[in-house]
Amino acid sequence: MSVHKQDIKRITTHQLQEMKNRGEKIAMLTAYDYSMAKLIDGAGIDVVLVGDSASNVMAGHETTLPITLDQMIYHAASVVRAVKRALVVVDLPFGAYQGSSGEALRSSIRIMKEAGAHAVKLEGGSEIKESVQRILSAGIPVMGHLGLTPQSIYKFGTYTVRAKEEAEAQKLLEDAHLLEECGCFGIVLEKIPAVLAGKVASSLHIPLIGIGAGPDVDGQVLVMQDMLGITQEFKPRFLRRYADLSSIVTGAVGKYVADVKAKDFPNADEKY
Repeated sequence: MSVHKQDIKRITTHQLQEMKNRGEKIAMLTAYDYSMAKLIDGAGIDVVLVGDSASNVMAGHETTLPITLDQMIYHAASVVRAVKRALVVVDLPFGAYQGSSGEALRSSIRIMKEAGAHAVKLEGGSEIKESVQRILSAGIPVMGHLGLTPQSIYKFGTYTVRAKEEAEAQKLLEDAHLLEECGCFGIVLEKIPAVLAGKVASSLHIPLIGIGAGPDVDGQVLVMQDMLGITQEFKPRFLRRYADLSSIVTGAVGKYVADVKAKDFPNADEKY
């Protein structure tokens, strides 16, 4: 019966706010395809981020910059088809919103209509204020992203911790308040000092999700391929590996190759 599907209560932006209010931490992971999204949704994740990190882990690019809006919509649609419970947030990729607030709105509408997503995420603070307001005016939920903003990597020149200096820390705090005032339902804080992250989280009403931002925020996000040990090269301090799928997959494929070569697969029970 399909009754079970109807029984599953979807996570909404309103519920995330309630989770912050009662002190319940929010668990968020990235996903980019149907099969993996189905697994992590079934395991009880609260928010699935279809990140522009797909540019790195799915397409092999060095940065998040090359991925296109069409490609993000493809990944997002695949994830949305799998997810029954989690809130699905989709990154607006580089070049899809920086030109004008009109462009930002058109890109967001495409993501919502063509992928069936629940919200979009943009990087930046005061410089994207107009775009955030324009997207929200169309009834599309927006999540912010401050701290290390990977789409600006060539401006930063490095992936090191952001906002260690007083001026940058002050701007981050101001930008966080600005995004809340604009109407963002939440903000991702990436790679900033834990003390600053805790200060921002306690001074805002909306949920803050950290990645490399310490424990005093309202939730955590990791790239699924990193926490499952599929990617091995990336080893930042904030990453906890919960599995070593790289070894498991390599071992299984090696065994398959050996069995085929040895004419051991398929055996008598595995043929028609």
